[in-house]
This record gives sequence, C-alpha cells and structure tokens, in this order.
Amino acid sequence: MKKVLLSLLAVAGSLLASSEAVKAQAQQPLKIGVFDIEIMMQVMPGYRAVDSTVQVYERDSLAAEYNDYQSEYQRLDSIYKADSAAGKSKAVLEMHKNNRQQVAMNLIYWQQIAENKSQQKRAILAQPIYEKVVNGYKKVLDAKKFSLVLKPNSFEFFGSSAVENIFVLVAKELKVALPQELGGSGAVDDDAKPATAPKPAVKPAGKN
Repeated sequence: MKKVLLSLLAVAGSLLASSEAVKAQAQQPLKIGVFDIEIMMQVMPGYRAVDSTVQVYERDSLAAEYNDYQSEYQRLDSIYKADSAAGKSKAVLEMHKNNRQQVAMNLIYWQQIAENKSQQKRAILAQPIYEKVVNGYKKVLDAKKFSLVLKPNSFEFFGSSAVENIFVLVAKELKVALPQELGGSGAVDDDAKPATAPKPAVKPAGKN
C-alpha cells in the first residue's frame, strides 16, 4: 500500500511539473520574424559576380550545346533518310531512328534541361555565399529565439512591430549593407547589388 501511494505521488508530481512547464511556455510571447535566405544571398558582396558568370554560361556554353544538338539532329536525320532511300536493312534504319529520337528529345525539352544546368551552375558558384548567410542566420536565431520565421512573400507585413525584420539582424551579424526594400539604409555597394530585381535565388545543398 505504501509503494502504491508513493507511486501515485510520483505520478502526480510529474503531472504537476509538466503542467507548470506547459503553462510557462504558454505565457511566453510568440516571437515572429521575417527572412529569406535566397533573398539575403542576393545582397551579399560577390553575388553579382555569380549572377554575371551564370549569364555568360547561359549565353555561351548552353547556347553552343543547343546548337550542337541541332546539328547532330540534322546529321542523323540525313543519314536516316539516305539509308532509307538506299534500302538499308530494318535493323540499321531502326538504329538511326533511335539515335535521332534521343537527340530530338533533348531539343524538345531543352528549356527545362538548360534551366536545370543553369541552376546547378549557380548553386555551385553561390555555395560559399549561401554558407555564410546560413551561419549568420543561425547565430541570429540562437540569440533571438524566434518562435516562427516567415518568408516575405508569405504574408502582408505592413511594418508591424509584432514581426521583426531578421534581414536587418543578419546583415548586422555579417556586416553587410541592406537595400531600402529590405529595411536597410539603401547604402549598398555596387558589387552587392543584385543584377536584377530581387527574385528567389537557387538554393544550394542546404535548405531554409
């Protein structure tokens, strides 16, 4: 009987402690912040160089690759037609037809293929910038203990004091200037300015 009583007391004490912990947590105010790693990357020094390199890659390397596919398709198509007119065997014609079809698929889906290649190139070049932003972001989160972090395009901000601008905090941690649209003074070095209007950059290996 004594053991049963002690067990009941232990359970009651445990429940009371849990209740107090939940109550204390409920009393803590909800701390909300707004941030986006990809947008922050675009105002970092060095990102403009990444953007320019990717544009050159798209204009030169990817354009040349597309032209190669076009030339290869025309070559295979000519071979197929010539062999067909010459009465070559069905096996030979089928082989040429399959080769031509493989190249044709690359041409048909080239826009998606090129976009994937471009994203991969940007991710590789921007990886050091991404890691720097993530490290600064983590330090801010550890120090400020935000309950919830939202992306800028996921809600209407209106400058509410209930929502804290984490862009400013991360910029301060990383010692970089912010443009006015992100809450900064607008004094941004040319090298840190995005080449175009802010848009989601490609997320490298890690994710927000």
